[in-house]
Amino acid sequence: MNETIKVILVDDEVLFRKGISFLLTREKNIEVIFEASDGVELIDFLKGDNPKPDIVIMDLKMPLLNGIEATKIIRKDFSDIKIIALTSYDSKSFIVNMIDVGAVSYLVKNTTPQELFETITEVAVKGFYYSDYVMSIIQNDIVSNKKSKCSFDNGFITSRELEVLQLICKQKSTVEIGEKLFISPRTVEGHRNNLLLKTESKNIAGLVVYAIQNQIVSLDM
Repeated sequence: MNETIKVILVDDEVLFRKGISFLLTREKNIEVIFEASDGVELIDFLKGDNPKPDIVIMDLKMPLLNGIEATKIIRKDFSDIKIIALTSYDSKSFIVNMIDVGAVSYLVKNTTPQELFETITEVAVKGFYYSDYVMSIIQNDIVSNKKSKCSFDNGFITSRELEVLQLICKQKSTVEIGEKLFISPRTVEGHRNNLLLKTESKNIAGLVVYAIQNQIVSLDM
């Protein structure tokens, strides 16, 4: 990926935030365009006449406006911006809640710099990135709470769209899906857009959750 990924960091722990910022600015393809200490500062920046980020790296527990509430606002008003949760909390309820409101990835603060760089790149390229641990939590939450949206109708999605959806859930990129199915990246994007419309999902992460909820795909890979 050659394009620069524009990032905003949001965390009320100044020392931690500055440390992450320092690490990210050393990466050639990442630019930190703003830092905020709470959700209010972030939303004010986004509503102002400022450059928009590709990705916001968001803490959960912050004063004034926490990460969950800030994510809800961004998903509604700035739907192109992708949210990566970066938090001290790895409890299942926090993970499920953040994904429900629209986070496309979830990292715990004891993650390595390499994992952080990889997650940012994956999110920029694919639209979401969930570790095996997070994917298993999504699946277990759906099973335990019986969160099925509908009785799934096999005629609702074409066989080709189903193949694309299964590969999206395996976290394959548009190019990788095209190579696997012998179709162009543009055709893959067409199928993906149809899937988003048919499932009324707001982003790729939502599409993955939908697929798991309706047991369209199995994650036992």
